[in-house]
Amino acid sequence: MTTTPMTALLPRSRPRAAAAMAGILMIAGWTALAGPARADGKLNAKYVLTVGGVELGRGSITVAAGDQDYEISGSARVTGVLRAVSSGKGVAASRGTISGGKLVPKVYALNAEADGKAETARLAMASGALKEMEVEPPLKPAADRVPIEQSVLQNILDPMSGAFVYVPGTGDMLSAAACARSVPVFDGRQRYDLALTYQRTEAVKVAGYAGSAVVCSVRYQPVAGHRPSRYTVKYMTENKDISVWLVPIAGTRLMAPFRVSVATMIGTALLEATSLETEVKANTVPVNAPR
Repeated sequence: MTTTPMTALLPRSRPRAAAAMAGILMIAGWTALAGPARADGKLNAKYVLTVGGVELGRGSITVAAGDQDYEISGSARVTGVLRAVSSGKGVAASRGTISGGKLVPKVYALNAEADGKAETARLAMASGALKEMEVEPPLKPAADRVPIEQSVLQNILDPMSGAFVYVPGTGDMLSAAACARSVPVFDGRQRYDLALTYQRTEAVKVAGYAGSAVVCSVRYQPVAGHRPSRYTVKYMTENKDISVWLVPIAGTRLMAPFRVSVATMIGTALLEATSLETEVKANTVPVNAPR
């Protein structure tokens, strides 16, 4: 459904529903409407992915944000019982500016390998519009695939940029405003929206963070690049049991995913932080895109 480190490292022989679920999970947060950052801040977070209580993978994300720009990098690998039948790892990174009240990505890169098969993606954007793209292996032609027109590649976010909510203004970030948005994502293969709706605010605790989290429900809305006849597309479009928990990154107006829950045919898929360290920085810390 989307290409992220966690999706790319899953073996191709696994159920399509699991791959779709992992894609949704690893872009948790899924939105970024911006205003000027209050100060520079940094996030170092680690996550574990489980399905039905069984561990399948682990990942980490680093974010550095300033008043005018941001950089994000992430990595993931197969762990737990899945290692008995598969091997996989992946890295991804994104870099962009904060301009005009929103995050504006400039470059996105993904390198991944699953069971010896490589997957790469490179996106270059300007003013929110796609300018250049390289994806390997290329998307396979299909008669029922919805074509990706240039008209739907305006004001887009790559999966890494779309992983964090930016709450503009100076008001309380832990409010319904964090969920009041629809996120336009393009990963090089598919263009889709993720519509967030406020559910509640609740207390959470993990190494490095103890406080409130805003819980949003999420609906997946395919736009282009998908095949409407595919069962997984229909399943995720109709899935009403997807939620994301968001927590603030110190020194910024960004909110990070703390937990993501997705109902699947094989059990509840859960991406949850095992540690979440945030800090105010005098200057942003560069994060290099993978090569």
